[in-house]
Amino acid sequence: MSDSILNEITWNDQGLIAAIAQDAGTGRVLMMAWMNADALMETLQQGYATYWSRSRQKLWRKGESSGNRQKIHHIALDCDGDAILLKVDQEGGVACHTGRNSCFYRAVETNDQGEKEWAETEPVLKSPQEMYRND
Repeated sequence: MSDSILNEITWNDQGLIAAIAQDAGTGRVLMMAWMNADALMETLQQGYATYWSRSRQKLWRKGESSGNRQKIHHIALDCDGDAILLKVDQEGGVACHTGRNSCFYRAVETNDQGEKEWAETEPVLKSPQEMYRND
């Protein structure tokens, strides 16, 4: 891979860039994660999303435990060079570790008292215990 791809990116102080995964068919935003240069290179070479796990401090090959891989269709860089958009096919239909299609399953709604609150707007499709039973 050409260094020019990496050189166009505005990496943050930790050497990371925000990566947004979007369903290639529906356009729905599935999740946001971080990539370092190694994760981006592996994603480009393998054709499946690889991220950087900040909590585990290692490459995170999306779906290696759950089976819910993300096949890459298109990768775009924003105008400032500090965010990547991945258009993906979400294998298994589950992107979120909670077992939902999208990590963005909570929305602000107004309750019966007229107050704003977070509400879960999407069901669990597959239990996390079932997805991660081998971890």
